Amino acid sequence: MHNFVFRALSDTDFAALFELDDNQLAARGIERVRADAKPGFPCRVSLCDAEIGDELLLLPFEHQPEASPYRASGPIFVGRGAKQGLFAAGEIPASVSSRMISLRAYDSRHRIVHADVCDGARIGAGIEVAFSNSAVAYLHLHNAKRGCFACRVDRA
Repeated sequence: MHNFVFRALSDTDFAALFELDDNQLAARGIERVRADAKPGFPCRVSLCDAEIGDELLLLPFEHQPEASPYRASGPIFVGRGAKQGLFAAGEIPASVSSRMISLRAYDSRHRIVHADVCDGARIGAGIEVAFSNSAVAYLHLHNAKRGCFACRVDRA
């Protein structure tokens, strides 16, 4: 049995942004884009790659908001109308398994205690290794090539 579960971002946190016009979005550092390749536009709400032609927002997101030296933000894509992906224990979203992934394991003080780079096809084993360390409270996965936050992983 797998001891982990993927956590997608909440759709309710982003839905209202799609109602803003491009000038209002730009004032917040957000761009409206259309997917022109698949893969290439991984939505952090559904944890699926957008279809060609889909509308998304490219926006800054504080993925590590905790008060620690590792506080961080970076760009993410969110698809229009995306619903929060829900995953069973051990289920790995295709948008993760198809990419090279940087795994960052944090303790309860929000400090990195383990890190690895894994081929997405083998990310399950990397997650299991990270969670074998009892000091690890949660994981953040990032797309290794561009460094974008992909999602959080918790113990199941």
